[in-house]
Amino acid sequence: MAPTQERRILCSNRRARYEYQIEEVIEAGIALTGTEVKSLRDGKADLKDSYAAIEGQEAYLFNCHISPYTAGNRFNPDPNRKRKLLLNRMEIARFTGKVQEKGLTLIPLSFYLVRRKIKMELALARGKKLYDKRETLKQRAMTKEMDQLARGRADRG
Repeated sequence: MAPTQERRILCSNRRARYEYQIEEVIEAGIALTGTEVKSLRDGKADLKDSYAAIEGQEAYLFNCHISPYTAGNRFNPDPNRKRKLLLNRMEIARFTGKVQEKGLTLIPLSFYLVRRKIKMELALARGKKLYDKRETLKQRAMTKEMDQLARGRADRG
């Protein structure tokens, strides 16, 4: 049996699961500088408007804001620079086909730490329509109400 890997989430994109319908989730490495790693370990990153795209034979992460490390020097990299994703050639080819044919997009869900390496959870997703978002909110409200009824905490009126 393989030992269980401890995953410590450094930053997550909570809005992504509301805005998009997740089709498939994969793990990807990411090429970072030393001060970016330190800043990420402090939790100073924002995945709000970020997305991944494939250019040529490489995958890149765009619009991911990693704040400059406070104890860093004047050579800190640009906080919104494009960062290379570490995926193998087969995965990149498969995602290229799905993104072009089916209208899907690559969305980062979270940064996390496995042993001493920073990894990224990347999702192949389809954007939700407004009525899908409303349906999600209704389902969430119904499950919350059912849980409250089961515990006997609902308003009796």
